[in-house]
Amino acid sequence: MTTSTGRAARTPAVLVLEDGRSFRGRAYGAVGETFGEAVFNTGMTGYQETLTDPSYHRQVVVMTAPHIGNTGINDEDPESTRIWVAGYVVRDPARTPSNWRSVRTLDEELTAQGVVGISGVDTRALTRHLRERGAMRVGIFSGEAAAAGEATLLERVRSAPAMAGADLCGEVATKVPYVVPAQGTKRFTVAAVDLGIKGMTPQRMAERGIEVHVLPADARAEDVYAVEPDGVFFSNGPGDPATAEHPVALMREVLERGTPLFGICFGNQILGRALGFGTFKLKYGHRGVNQPVQERSSEGTWAGGKVEVTAHNHGFAVDAPLDAVSETPYGRAEVSHVCLNDDVVEGLRLLDRPAFSVQYHPEAAAGPHDAAYLFDRFVALMGGDPDHQHSTTQHMEGQRA
Repeated sequence: MTTSTGRAARTPAVLVLEDGRSFRGRAYGAVGETFGEAVFNTGMTGYQETLTDPSYHRQVVVMTAPHIGNTGINDEDPESTRIWVAGYVVRDPARTPSNWRSVRTLDEELTAQGVVGISGVDTRALTRHLRERGAMRVGIFSGEAAAAGEATLLERVRSAPAMAGADLCGEVATKVPYVVPAQGTKRFTVAAVDLGIKGMTPQRMAERGIEVHVLPADARAEDVYAVEPDGVFFSNGPGDPATAEHPVALMREVLERGTPLFGICFGNQILGRALGFGTFKLKYGHRGVNQPVQERSSEGTWAGGKVEVTAHNHGFAVDAPLDAVSETPYGRAEVSHVCLNDDVVEGLRLLDRPAFSVQYHPEAAAGPHDAAYLFDRFVALMGGDPDHQHSTTQHMEGQRA
């Protein structure tokens, strides 16, 4: 990405998709050029959390809500220390933010962080195009970068790297371990493998008395168990799960030891691969805060049939049987949650070991909190609530005996 910052409200800009379709508008944020995968987000709230979610690394996000930036930017809501989206596409940016916590405009924040965007685009038409043709490579060009002919710009877009096959989690994860202390009395210790973790995730665990040791994506089993964890967590993150050989191998070691395990988003895909399932790229993915998910499990407190409205951000999914229990190297496994829009796997659960995962985001700082109880379920796996304890905990204790 090459950018030059500056106020750009009247600077022409053009968005070019890899299939040749283009959209003209005005520069928004930094002036220059950027490349990534074009995806759309259907959330009407939470643009600040979206921008700072590491899972959006190397993606150009199209907002389907027409009016963006009306609450400005504050310093409390970011999910990480920087904006991760490769580019930003909006229809009608707010001219003046109105919120008591706002300290600067969205335009100013994008400019300061060198994020190239475009406004004045018919985002309804663009979203419909992506739904029909699928997520694809895209470039945004403004200022001098937009002066080249569209044939030249299209060639540059098509030479950009694709998301399929991209190994990105190491680019967004912490390089140095750090600790998020428990709030109140410490009850448990969790080793969290950072594949692109959002700040609200260890916060939700800390609220439940968990001391969270956040470890780099290349952490080894020795690093994980050096913190003497009661449970291990695998976070969300960007890229193609088919490239994540190290996290898969690490998760298999955790499964072998029978340590309580919880995964979110990319962590769900890692669990799927660790169990022997494949993963595949969705046509245009799930991104927003309004996805209906049904829980299909029926054993114990995993009451089948319950529907939750959930926050999503994923372009890949696990390929596992929806209505059958599967035999894996770590015992029986089942699909625990399914998206009601398209039957995509949204959760996995082991029946013979204390491990589960979901594809969506129960921390959901900017979205619904229907799934927040999943952190309590993780606590139950670690022994914090016998009345809601997963039945496999007793199974594993019997195995250890």
